[in-house]
Amino acid sequence: MKLGLYTITYLGLWYEGPALTIDEVILRARRYGYDGIEIDGKRPHGNPLDLPPGRCLELAQRAQDQGLEIYAVAANNDFSSPVPEHREAQLLYVRDLIRMAADLGARTLRMFAAWPGVTVSSEGATYMAARRLWRDAHHGLSAEQTWEWCRDGLSESARIAGEAGVTLALQNHAPVTNSPGDVLRMVAEIDSPHLKACIDAPLAARQGVTSMQQAARDVGALQVLSHYGGEYDRAPDGAVRGFVRNPDLTLTPEDYYFDFVQGMDAIGYDGYVGYELCHPLPEIEGKPAGLDFADKNAQLAAEYMRGLIARNRQTQVERKSLTPST
Repeated sequence: MKLGLYTITYLGLWYEGPALTIDEVILRARRYGYDGIEIDGKRPHGNPLDLPPGRCLELAQRAQDQGLEIYAVAANNDFSSPVPEHREAQLLYVRDLIRMAADLGARTLRMFAAWPGVTVSSEGATYMAARRLWRDAHHGLSAEQTWEWCRDGLSESARIAGEAGVTLALQNHAPVTNSPGDVLRMVAEIDSPHLKACIDAPLAARQGVTSMQQAARDVGALQVLSHYGGEYDRAPDGAVRGFVRNPDLTLTPEDYYFDFVQGMDAIGYDGYVGYELCHPLPEIEGKPAGLDFADKNAQLAAEYMRGLIARNRQTQVERKSLTPST
């Protein structure tokens, strides 16, 4: 697998301080040992209104000059609204993101079926208000009706993506695609070569998946993108340790990330797994976490995942050495 840095880490949502520019994120990615970046499809990073073709070509060249690629763009779309005008506006947004991805040379556009969004105020960013609005909008609607609206939006998006040479990657993200199985069901129902899967290990772990290797086997060749998250510290022995702030998650990152790396290796996945720092952050010495916190985690996350990939490689070598020759 290749390592990517998802620019939402530096969007200025979750830490105290300004967002970095895409040019600055490219330099961070190079410094910390990533192979490429995924651009979040909203301001200030990747709104299509701000990235005409010329600017896209400039950014693609800037990344190439640093030995990186822009491997994906991330849509923040919601095809679930009961209001037709809202769904049509989302189609226009996704159409423009597909154009932008193609201009950037990105092969993949990460998609949601539904995304409630995030709100920002003087007190910081939160998911709670947007999720409440989403629940209110869907009160009294059947889950199957919401599913059909999302399927229609994704189906039309896949057609547009195919015309532009871009592949859509549907993520196992709530509130509609609530498991890897939901993603595979949606992909099967749409049955387009331009819609594939983005199964993320930490999301799958929260969704009750206990075998990431089985999840990898289930998705197989449909997997074209993935992400990982969490926070990281260096232990006294120098090793990088990962943890998550989720009391309902019984598995540790070592449990599901290494299992996932093994699974991806077994199915021959050689695409990107991108790090994202995308959750409310702790206070540091009584103050909101700052840009230095994002820097620390972006750096250690790359080291952590490279260590797991190397550990898996060594495990494979040892297994082969113990296998009797025939």
